[in-house]
Amino acid sequence: MSGKQAGKKIKKVVLAYSGGLDTSAMLRWVKDTYDCEVVCFCADIGQGEELDGLEAKAKATGGSKIYIEDLREEFVREYVWPAVKANAIYEGVYLMGTSLARPVIAKKQIEIALKEGADAVAHGATGKGNDQVRFELTYYALNPKINVIAPWRDWEFKGRSDLINYCEQHKIPVTATLKKPYSTDRNLMHVSYEGGILEDPWAEAPEDIFQMTKDPTKAPNEAEYIEIEFNKGEPVAINGKKLGAVELLTQLNKIGGTHGVGRIDLVENRYVGMKSRGVYETPGVTILQAAHRGVESLTMDREVMRLRDSLAVKFSEMVYYGYWFSPEGEILRSMIDQTQKNVTGTARVKVLKGTVTLVGRKSPVSLYNTAISTFEADTVYNQKDAEGFIKLNALRLRLQHRE
Repeated sequence: MSGKQAGKKIKKVVLAYSGGLDTSAMLRWVKDTYDCEVVCFCADIGQGEELDGLEAKAKATGGSKIYIEDLREEFVREYVWPAVKANAIYEGVYLMGTSLARPVIAKKQIEIALKEGADAVAHGATGKGNDQVRFELTYYALNPKINVIAPWRDWEFKGRSDLINYCEQHKIPVTATLKKPYSTDRNLMHVSYEGGILEDPWAEAPEDIFQMTKDPTKAPNEAEYIEIEFNKGEPVAINGKKLGAVELLTQLNKIGGTHGVGRIDLVENRYVGMKSRGVYETPGVTILQAAHRGVESLTMDREVMRLRDSLAVKFSEMVYYGYWFSPEGEILRSMIDQTQKNVTGTARVKVLKGTVTLVGRKSPVSLYNTAISTFEADTVYNQKDAEGFIKLNALRLRLQHRE
């Protein structure tokens, strides 16, 4: 329930704050509209220099204090890795870097609201997008009684020009201008681009928007080989060197970015019902998906793999729609973990000009047996047994066409 619509007094709000145009305007608007204290919260999930100067900016705009929480390790280990284990891809293309980030942000926001004794939380998502759903489903799942303020659904402003004028009138320090031709969302997993010049689905995304990846046509002409080790489905080492989750993903992002890996361009179906064009860069996880599949091919039972693949679609929709903290979300993650118990080994991949090619895989618990699979003579598999197998499976087919 929106605090404005609820008609009740709000005493303290925790605002998900980035310091950009929208949340800078929101900080002042919420403070004035509800005549309340506003505590700012920013999650560090790998957006780099975007965090610079946030504390001074928040206090200059009216925030009583600001929490800047380093959530990078939690984000990668507890959200990105489960998605890798599930081979989660929304609508066959999107690796969901934004979708996976929302529950970790909203969870910490609710924790801070509890710590601060705040009776409301606020976010900067618009009334047309998926993020409002993702934030608020998490809020209500973790604190059913919390008040939610969503300024884009309540205030009088219609677009960026209105916000810029509002900030100028109230001397709110922002660097945004009307010339910015698209919106971005950046974290350790990816960068997304939407809106503005990208709203025409026929128009190619301009090269100068990309931040993480080199143009594949201008990437190195020589392939780079990488060995990635997995333990129970989670990546743990690159080229034999054990790495923490953040360092491992950061390194793969750098390698993938150098070779132009991980760019996608799609028109996706938002949960709220409309279609939206998005352009994404996800270099590290693109490499991990290929490597993970390679280790699974050696170590995962056929029927377990088919079951997991059937769950991957539901898992992806659950993440994209915002139901991370739901009964089905908890069950799905548990089931995915069960499928990964034997997924231990190393994959060798080759990256070259935007492509990732699996070229080798090995595992100490491999189910692959050369003695059985060989086309040469063996003493394990009696080929004559296949005749009865085929005839039994053909029985229903033969019965359909009997005279």
